Amino acid sequence: MIKDDYLESKRVISPTLFRYIFSEMLFSFFICFLFFFFIFFVNQILLMAKEVLTKRVPFDQVSLLILFSLPTVISMSAPFASLVGTLMTVGRLTSDNEILVMLSSGLSYKTVFYPAITIGILISLLSFFTNDVLLPAGTIQFNKLWRKILVSTPALELQANAVKRWQNTVIVTGGVTGNVINNLLILDKTDDGERRVIMANTAELRDGGREGLSLDLQSAFIHSSKEMVREDYDYARTELLQYWVSNDDIIQAAVSISPREMSSRDVNTQIIKRRDDLAERVNDRKIRAVNHGFLLEGALRGGPEAESWNRRNSIAASYMREASAVNAIKNDRNLTIYVIEIYRKFSVPFGAFCFVFLAVSLGLMAKKSGQTVGFIFGVIISVVYWSLLFIGQTMGLRVGTPPFWSMWLPNILSLVSGIALAIIRVRK
Repeated sequence: MIKDDYLESKRVISPTLFRYIFSEMLFSFFICFLFFFFIFFVNQILLMAKEVLTKRVPFDQVSLLILFSLPTVISMSAPFASLVGTLMTVGRLTSDNEILVMLSSGLSYKTVFYPAITIGILISLLSFFTNDVLLPAGTIQFNKLWRKILVSTPALELQANAVKRWQNTVIVTGGVTGNVINNLLILDKTDDGERRVIMANTAELRDGGREGLSLDLQSAFIHSSKEMVREDYDYARTELLQYWVSNDDIIQAAVSISPREMSSRDVNTQIIKRRDDLAERVNDRKIRAVNHGFLLEGALRGGPEAESWNRRNSIAASYMREASAVNAIKNDRNLTIYVIEIYRKFSVPFGAFCFVFLAVSLGLMAKKSGQTVGFIFGVIISVVYWSLLFIGQTMGLRVGTPPFWSMWLPNILSLVSGIALAIIRVRK
């Protein structure tokens, strides 16, 4: 009878202790969230603010740009804050022997795991909502404001030692002193198909207002050629040349939305559309490859007497070109970017849920200075996790690693490691 009562007590989750541990974890999460928020805020937001402030953009517009960029910072900060916050809380409870008191009172490790899992689920849902709803909405407002700023201050688009691409124009800049650009190179294409290469020792940047961006080139060299006629080219030198980039070209290039800034539904729609286009391109190439294969087979069977015998080498080259093009199209990099991003949109937010198992298990092993050790280990694990995500994304794009494993492997490792450590701890 006594044994049955003891086993029954081991299954009881004290509401008071649940609220106590939950509130402790929530407070630690808030502190850690501020820490990570500050790091990402400085890294991504203040650098942008500095850039636009140096161009004399009004402070109220800069503040709105920062406000619309906050969802990005929040979505990145929350999962890591859940990891470090949980580690700090459980580490402190362990080092202060509060976990030992709970176990001695007949409670199990569920008393610690349940609040942590609840925190992980809530933070994952909040992070996903921020990433999937607030981030796209903030991006829309950000682009509207940025479009307005570019029209009034187009000089924002040109920086020192940078390459800037617009519609049919590529500008490569050297050093910049004030409004003067040194060693300027322009590659563009005119409306009538003429390709131009323009070089200048110096160029003065002027605000053309509604017309766009004006560059006054000094000692300019111009080389132009027709797109379809290689022999038809011309060149000229001039001491002064005024070059214009329209506001429409600047705005269209500046406010393009990447998959990172779309909702998961929009990304999935793009994936379906791109896969359909890819299938059509692959099918077209396969048909052309088969046709060249038939021609090549006919030439070889007919021998030297066949009409196509003299063209067999060119037919074979065309066949190989079409066959290799099929593989190149299948490995479409743009589609891979979207597929990786759709997995990333779920893996990063729900990393908070996977983190809590690892955090609780490590926190239960703390001996002394649980909060300090938990914070240090949490930051280290966060850096390792972020590095694995970056490596996974790079390998997915360059090596062809399956996107699922590229984005979800860090979560799986955290979850499996946490469960394994928890089993080891409970069996001691």
